[in-house]
Parts: sequence; structure tokens; C-alpha cells
Amino acid sequence: MEQRDAFVPQMRVVDLHKSFGRLKVLQGVSIDFHRGRTTVVLGPSGCGKSVLLKHLVAIERPTSGEVWFDSQRIDALSEIGLGPVRRQIGFLFQQSALFDSFTVFENVAFPLREHGFKVESELRERVDRVLRMVGLPEKARQMPADLSGGQRKRIALARAIVLEPKVVLYDEPTTGLDPIRADVINELVIKLQEQLGITSIVVTHDLTSAFKLADRMVMLHDGKVRLQGATEVFRESTDPLVHRFLAGEALPEELAEIKGNGDDPAASRRRSAPSHL
Repeated sequence: MEQRDAFVPQMRVVDLHKSFGRLKVLQGVSIDFHRGRTTVVLGPSGCGKSVLLKHLVAIERPTSGEVWFDSQRIDALSEIGLGPVRRQIGFLFQQSALFDSFTVFENVAFPLREHGFKVESELRERVDRVLRMVGLPEKARQMPADLSGGQRKRIALARAIVLEPKVVLYDEPTTGLDPIRADVINELVIKLQEQLGITSIVVTHDLTSAFKLADRMVMLHDGKVRLQGATEVFRESTDPLVHRFLAGEALPEELAEIKGNGDDPAASRRRSAPSHL
């Protein structure tokens, strides 16, 4: 099911298919990612969320279908042709992916140096500006090992925006963080969208974060779009599979895997119940 609105897409995928051998990971996925808005992609493990993100920066190429950035189709571009596009897309990795041997400053400056920034004063000014945006300017001379998990995420976010991208992709941005630190990251995502007009595409299992961040949500299941639209569309959905996912209940295929392994959850509960009940 799909609900479209009038917002202009910054990125979009059209009838996207991706197979690895006989394994079909994406099957006819079509999504518009609206300019200056936050789209959250949800779904159970293995549904194709991370593979979809990789297609948006052409780390993966589709078996068939199209990937568009603004008015440019990017899935068929050469690596050289992709350079200017990738400069406009920031990526926050699930594990932050900081260079342990670099200081915080050098980690954040790395994309600038890679893209040929030669004027040191401009480079330093830009790094200082994004460190202030994430609230950690005093950490510039420290090493990643000296930072907490939440601070590492914030430094990685500063690196993701230092090239002033139009789009930022977030791969499980709150994974491994306690609720308070997770909410700090959520507030930063909202702040960047509001102040910089960034288009945010967030893959997450964290339903609290999803509903806080999303202007639109997309649920993938078995490599297909099960539902997409505003958050209200999800809250009001009568689709039993969507309802189970949002309620945190195991989906049918997950229960089938458990039973296939010879373990009946109900039987386990019966075995563990006190004998006098």
C-alpha cells in the first residue's frame, strides 16, 4: 500500500529489484524521499533495509530498476561520475566507523581532505562549525577511544555533514545507546533537518525514534514495500502484519523459524510454569 503527497522528491527508487544469486532481497521497491523531510525505513531483520541504503549511494547496483538523485539517474553512473553525487550524500554508519588512529578533528576533516580542500583556515573553520552543531567542539583534540558511544555517534554525524550534503543516510543511528543518549541523536537529526534543510533517510529498529523523527515512514517486508505514508497511516493501519510489527510481536515467519527448530514457545512456557498452577 502506498500513500503519496505533494512534496518534491530529493531521491527516489523506482521498481528496484536486487538479487544475490537466487536470493531476492528487493522486489519492486518504489519510494520517494522528499526534499527537506525525514523518511524512516522500518522492517524486520533481513527485509532489505541496509541493501536499500547501499543502493542510494551506489555501493550496490540494482538487478533492475532505477535510482534517482534530483533529476539525475545514478544507478548506471561510473565511479567517476558518481563522485559529485556522493559528495552531496552524507552517511552515518551503524558503528560510527571513526578512524581510531585519528583525532576527532582529523576524523571530521577527512572528507574535506579527500575532496581536495587545500585552504587550511577554511577547513578548520568548517570542522569547528560542525563540531559546535553536534555540541562537542571541546573534543577536537581527543581520540575516538576517549569518547562515549553517544559522543562517537555525534562525531560521526559531524563528519557526515561537513561537506554540507543535501541528503544524510542514517543506518541504525541509535543502536547500542541508552534511551537518553538515543534521544540526543534524535534531537540532532531534527535540528539538522530544520537548520540545514537536509533530507534525512533513517533505517532503524527503534520504534520510539521512528515515530519521533519521521515525516513519512516506509515498512519493508520480504523485500517489498508493505506500507508507506505519514505516521498516522501506520497508527491507523489495519494490516495485521504492520500491527504486529509496531506492537513488537514476532512476525509469522519468525515464529515459523522457531517451530522449525523444534521449539514451541507456548510449550516452553507450559514447561516452565509452577506445578501447582
